[in-house]
Amino acid sequence: MLIGLLTAIAASICYGTGSVLQAVGSRKSARRDAAAGRLTERGGPSLSSTAKAATTWEFVVGTILDFIGFGLGALAARLLPLFLSQTVISANLVVTAVLSVRLLGIRLTRAEWTSIGVVCSALVLLASAAGPEGGGHTQVATHWWLLAIALLLMAGGTALVRLLGARAAILAGLLSGLGFGALGVGVRILNGVDPFDLGALLADPALYAILVAGIGGMYLHTVALQIGSVNGATAALVVGETVLPGMIGVWWLGDASRPGFAWLAVLGFVLAVVGAVAVAWFGAPEGHGAEAEDAPEGPETAPGNAPEALETVPGNAPDALGTAPGSVPGPVRVP
Repeated sequence: MLIGLLTAIAASICYGTGSVLQAVGSRKSARRDAAAGRLTERGGPSLSSTAKAATTWEFVVGTILDFIGFGLGALAARLLPLFLSQTVISANLVVTAVLSVRLLGIRLTRAEWTSIGVVCSALVLLASAAGPEGGGHTQVATHWWLLAIALLLMAGGTALVRLLGARAAILAGLLSGLGFGALGVGVRILNGVDPFDLGALLADPALYAILVAGIGGMYLHTVALQIGSVNGATAALVVGETVLPGMIGVWWLGDASRPGFAWLAVLGFVLAVVGAVAVAWFGAPEGHGAEAEDAPEGPETAPGNAPEALETVPGNAPDALGTAPGSVPGPVRVP
């Protein structure tokens, strides 16, 4: 249990740190394409913009940390109940928020610090109440269902996000969270891991569900970073990544709490999810009034349009964060 918990915490730190770096790279690419007029008809980022975001050094380093976090998270999903491993990993939003203070110059409000405290306390409750993880042995039909659902979510979700354009940040975050949740479920039920059997591993549809959900989730998360705030779209991601996989683990995979501690596990799980969503909610640009007051006045953005980072007049903002010289940078969004 302890090794699994430490592994999940390490994965959360990797994801949170990578998120901040990916946000900077994504916004750089989005600003350049916005300045060049290379947006979709509905104001969303083009495919080329999303691809270019992946070539910035910040995004590359962030992606390397994501891969490390993925490996650690996969190990944690095998060692812990899904309701614990997925919740701890989703707490990377707390890491992102704290690092944003240092790396992005964001000033967290009292509500944000309170929400961070709630998440940390909830994780202690959850870890205290968690029992042994259930087994990962399921019928092969379940593996095929997981692959079909992953394909539907990622392909259909990508088409819907592109249709909605700049209004799809929350949807993209939710779909990416569901993708990462499906990835966690796939890792748990994957055949050919213990004991290792390469033939069984390659023949398992769950392996390809992991690949589809992971790649699709990363793409949708990158889109969410380009059109959402640093913490905004993550609220939906946290819900998608934790709630459904946690319930699947309890209902179908045999995950359980310690005898007599089910109420504490439920309380910790609910508080962790609500706290993470609160961190994201209060971390939206509207929640940083002090920053808004320090920023120079500029043209108003009509409701529903793309975020300020996409509307900055070329030449007025330094390359790093897309804010006017001398102003405090606003939140940016990450994976």
